Parts: sequence; C-alpha cells; structure tokens
Amino acid sequence: MADTEAEPPPPAPRPQGPLARAERFVWLTARVLEQHLFAHHFRDGGAGPVEAALDAYRNEDGGYGHALEPDLRGPVSQPLHTARALRVLDAVGRCGGRRAEDVCRYLTSVSTADGALPAVHPRQRGYPVAPFVPVVDDPPGELLATGPVVGLLHRNEVWHAWLFRATDFCWRAVESLEESHPYEVQAALAFLDHAPDRPRAQAAAGRLGRLVRARRLAALDPDDLDAYPVAPGYAPGEHHFPHDYARTPHSLARAWFTDEEMGRSLEYLAAEQREDGGWPLRWRQWAPGPVLEARPMVTIDALRTLTAYGRGVG
Repeated sequence: MADTEAEPPPPAPRPQGPLARAERFVWLTARVLEQHLFAHHFRDGGAGPVEAALDAYRNEDGGYGHALEPDLRGPVSQPLHTARALRVLDAVGRCGGRRAEDVCRYLTSVSTADGALPAVHPRQRGYPVAPFVPVVDDPPGELLATGPVVGLLHRNEVWHAWLFRATDFCWRAVESLEESHPYEVQAALAFLDHAPDRPRAQAAAGRLGRLVRARRLAALDPDDLDAYPVAPGYAPGEHHFPHDYARTPHSLARAWFTDEEMGRSLEYLAAEQREDGGWPLRWRQWAPGPVLEARPMVTIDALRTLTAYGRGVG
C-alpha cells in the first residue's frame, strides 16, 4: 500500500530586510513596552498602547521603577528609570499634562542640594544593580542623570519650579567640562539640543565638540578602532561613534563631523545588525535578564537613527 502520509510543509522563509528581521527579533525577545514602541515607530501603531504599557512601571511617588532601565532591578523609583520614561513619552507625543507634573514632583523629592539628580538614589540598596552603577548613601548630583531629563522637559515646554535650578546646574556642568567620557557627553547633548537659550547652547556645543575630537571620544574610522581609546571603566570595545552623538541630523552634534565621517558611522551602524535581527550591546553585560531586555531597546534606537538619516531599513 502506498504511503499516503503528507510531507511536512516547507519551513517558512526567514524575513528579509533590516526592518523585517528586526521586527521578528522584537516579537521573539522584547517586553510589551518595546513591542508597542516598535509598532508605533514602524507599523503605524498608536500612542495609547505605549502609554498603557509604560504605566506598569509607574509608582505612586510619580517616578518610575521596576527595571524600566534594565541595569537597575527592583521596584523603587530612580532618576534613570524616570529619564527613560520621559524618552518613551516624548517619542509618542505624551510628555506633558498631569503626568509631567507627577514626574516633576518626584524629581523634586530626590534632588540634591544643588537642584540636580543623582544617578542612583540610595533606595536602590538591597536590589540587584549592575556592578558599574555604584550605590552610595549621599550621592552627588550628576549631569549624566540631570541633562537628559531637563532637556526632554524643555523640549516638551514643561515648566515647573524644579526646572529652574536643574537648568542652572546643567549650564554650570556643561560649560565647566574639561575632561569627560561618552555617556556624559551624550547627557550634555540631551540638554543642549533642547535648552531654551539657543545661542548659548550652540556655543557650548561647539566647545564640547572640540573636546570630543581632541580626546578622541568618537571613533571616526570603524576600520581602525585601536586608534580610539575606550574610556576608563568601560567594557573592552565599548567605543562610541558619530551616530551615537548625533542621533538625528538636527542634533547640535551633527556639526562635529564631516559628511564622510557621518556616512562611515551610519554604514557601520547598519552593518552591526546581527543574524537574529537585533543590534548588539556594547556596554558591559552582567546578567542574562538585562541583556535580553536591553537589546530590543538598542535595536529600535538603531532603526530610528538610520531612518532619521534617510537610510532605508524596509
């Protein structure tokens, strides 16, 4: 008797193109928040589902916790979590109103004496945290934590008493930088790109760009990375490139780099997409959970940067 058992169907073809491959990666690995963010940016998804997913990380004090920033675990509100929440709200046009007032209330409660934000509030003690994020009892205010928050609130025309002293802190910190490292430079840019005093911001950005080039804080030639030192405390190979500073052509950092330098940087970014469809993490990896949660975030950021510069991803 002939074998009538049907042959198994052929395997489904793997998605083609950077965006399709990234979408598969997001559906395989991302949190609900990043799934909705991907849909919002690339599949005409609405802002409402993103905002609803973000609410899961929100605390009664107006801040955000619950490992929204994957390298800080635990439920307590932290400035770094709240900064990421503001980036999400800004991305979907919901960074204002009562939600912004609640955030500013939280920021006021954790500010240092000079009106700035600590990178990590001591309430983090007792919960898992990346080994490169120290938890101390009386942390100082830092540009790293304050700059992105102040910049986003100015970008969205949020006015609150907390902003006045925090803005003054950012100006003092940015204009006094003599030495720095890539993440601090990014925080300074997050402030300068949206600071209300545009002539002052442009002058400060010009000085910062000269520092970046003089200290070789941007890897201008991806084929010769040994020529660019990695900042102390960073992971081996944790370089930063022009696209890490000028994430859009409208950033003040775009003037720091020639068209050729920017083009090489974007080509390197596009080529970094891995076989699984996601982009890699360049910073130090210390536990499986944070890596899994952070890669979809990095992947969405890479796609948005390439799209901002008109590089096809579809």
